[in-house]
Amino acid sequence: MMNIVIETIMKRKSVRLYEPTPIPKDIINTIIKAGNQAPSTGDEKEVEEGGKKRKITDYQPWRFVVVEDPEFKQKLVQTIEPIRSNFYEGMKRTMPEMYEQGMKLYEVMEEPKDLIFYSAPVILYVIGPRRNSIGCAMVCENIMIAAVSLGLGSCYVGFGSMVKGDADVVQTLELKDGERIYGPIVLGYPKVDPSENQVSTLAELRPKKKEPMIKWI
Repeated sequence: MMNIVIETIMKRKSVRLYEPTPIPKDIINTIIKAGNQAPSTGDEKEVEEGGKKRKITDYQPWRFVVVEDPEFKQKLVQTIEPIRSNFYEGMKRTMPEMYEQGMKLYEVMEEPKDLIFYSAPVILYVIGPRRNSIGCAMVCENIMIAAVSLGLGSCYVGFGSMVKGDADVVQTLELKDGERIYGPIVLGYPKVDPSENQVSTLAELRPKKKEPMIKWI
């Protein structure tokens, strides 16, 4: 049984090679609105009205930061790269197979090589309370499915959240105590004519989906 929603979900994959083509802002806004539709248990916060404080439940406690500026992207890379590099060095011993995969990807990348954001035109930060991790994760999934439906590729990049070592980055993202970065998610148009080496390397990196484990009761 297939329909357009199921087909879109089945087409989603992590894309790591992008065209430099900018994404129109109306498309980015549509993707964010789709993310904003995710279900949530809400998050309790304190607000001040008329000089009095009261507690309310915010059912959309997340927010979004869209990064397109090349200089800020470079600042993000410079902040994260030492962490990524140290992690990869450790992988040589603890996860040699994954290390080899990462090195193969690096070899087939075009200059300038970027193993963090894959030179995607847009980095989309989803930021929300630590205690609302389930809701924020569902926001990210909505975003990636919406991206596929609009002809875009996406990839959830965990290294992209490791930015707290730079005070300027923290200030620009307006990160507050108790908040967490979910993702970020990179977005862009998948590379149109990847080389044979790039295609085969990415195919190796992409794990084959197993059949679901189901117990019927």
